[in-house]
Amino acid sequence: MKTKSIITTTATAFIMLISLNMNAQDFAKMDKSPMDGASFPSNYKESNKLIKVIYGRPQLNGRSIEKLAPNGDVWRTGANEAVELTLYTTMALGDTKIKPGTYTFYVIPGEKEWTAIISTDLNVWGSYFYKQENDVARLTVPVTEGKESLEAFSIAFEESKDGVHMHMGWGTIRVAVPFVK
Repeated sequence: MKTKSIITTTATAFIMLISLNMNAQDFAKMDKSPMDGASFPSNYKESNKLIKVIYGRPQLNGRSIEKLAPNGDVWRTGANEAVELTLYTTMALGDTKIKPGTYTFYVIPGEKEWTAIISTDLNVWGSYFYKQENDVARLTVPVTEGKESLEAFSIAFEESKDGVHMHMGWGTIRVAVPFVK
């Protein structure tokens, strides 16, 4: 009887030890360029969204924007994965109407203007696999200068008289991309 009790206790302890090890998780540390999202309307209580982006937020950390997002090169518009843009209604970028759906949003930075690009590419890391033939729309927009410097790349939406403007800012660079309803 005593032997059965010792064997049962030992087996139970062994099983518990194994199950504790199997449940232990190793979580990654905070990413240096965390993911963020912006949508319009921006109020979390409003579920009837028109547009949404999910993007990585790189930090300047003493580096120049031109080094991180070189002028003339297609840029993922943030860090890590390329920006995922979701339209919940038909909208236009320039003269091109875009159907509701999920797309990738790239830009080509320049000193005085940036080119905004909407592409059918999905699940893309960076802009390494960008294919111009998958472009849905392109629009060139002017660059302006902000009063304050932003350490982290940021995107925000603002209502306009004809739709929504997607504002991008980093350092003192400001770019507004108009989406027309």
